[in-house]
Amino acid sequence: GFVARGRTARARGPAAPDPAAGAALAAQRQPASPAGAEGAPAPRGRGRCRPGAARPNRDRARGAYNPEPMRRIAIVNQKGGVGKTTSAVNLGAALARAGQRVVLFDLDPQGNLSTHLGIEVEAGEPSSYGVLAGSCSVAEALCQTRTPGLWVVPTGIDLSGAELELAQAEDREQILARALSRWSAESEQRHGVAPAEFVLFDCPPSLGLLSLNALIAASEVFIALQTEFLALQGMTRLLDVIERIREHMNPGLTVSGIIPCLYDNRLRLGREVLSDIRRYFPAQCFRRAISANVKLAEAPSFGQSIFEYAPDSTGARDYAELAEEVLAQGRPLAPEAAAPAASAGPGLLS
Repeated sequence: GFVARGRTARARGPAAPDPAAGAALAAQRQPASPAGAEGAPAPRGRGRCRPGAARPNRDRARGAYNPEPMRRIAIVNQKGGVGKTTSAVNLGAALARAGQRVVLFDLDPQGNLSTHLGIEVEAGEPSSYGVLAGSCSVAEALCQTRTPGLWVVPTGIDLSGAELELAQAEDREQILARALSRWSAESEQRHGVAPAEFVLFDCPPSLGLLSLNALIAASEVFIALQTEFLALQGMTRLLDVIERIREHMNPGLTVSGIIPCLYDNRLRLGREVLSDIRRYFPAQCFRRAISANVKLAEAPSFGQSIFEYAPDSTGARDYAELAEEVLAQGRPLAPEAAAPAASAGPGLLS
């Protein structure tokens, strides 16, 4: 079942680290509260995340390792059911287990990411809708999970009407980017460090205003791609939309990763589609494909990540290896290095 977030629980949450502790925290890569998360709630439930995670293998990096202080990654695909939410939750959990401070943004009105982690938001409580509507800050909306170092900005039913409510707002596509910038600036001013190492945006299965806000707030895009023919066909339109955003609204946006999901190596079609993805996007496609696994499908019904629900499963191993690759990722390659995908638009693919 789900545990509703109460105001009293929020008041008992851990305070943000002081500046000296925050700097040491960033240097040591220890999981802790994101800076600026005053009054965040204590972890819910009784589940415990197993300690210990594989260290990133720097030898697998696809470039010189020189990350930004806070990587902002939008996980997108206009097609539903391809593994976006599953990847956001379990990649975030894997990164947190590796010692990173990770914040997940639930931007899907269905609220599946919040449900996946056992979080229920009542109407009027701080949430991603409140951040977009301006009724709360990112720090006020942060909600701690049972996994140390993993935080969520959850959502509730209010978000379903956000696109209509914000349609007349000035610079409506910049709302999330401005909120994130304020949160980051306040943290760096008060603590001397970025508030988190990773911010992952779980986008809805559409290319509307919510996805647009995420793509403008992000500096990178991960595309969750099902290893089927029709999913591959939709890549052309998605890359075209991202290229337009890069040209007109967010010049620093790059597609830095493609996550093959729901892969079944027993199927010839799956193997052929994965081979095509790797041939046309060699620098973006992660080596670890996420296999279709029943444990990954069962975990949300228990409000747990795969590392809590089935830490020895194939799904847990896949996401742990994917996290290693993300940590080992180098700075995006120059546009000319993406020659096999040049038809998608110059400068788009990193």
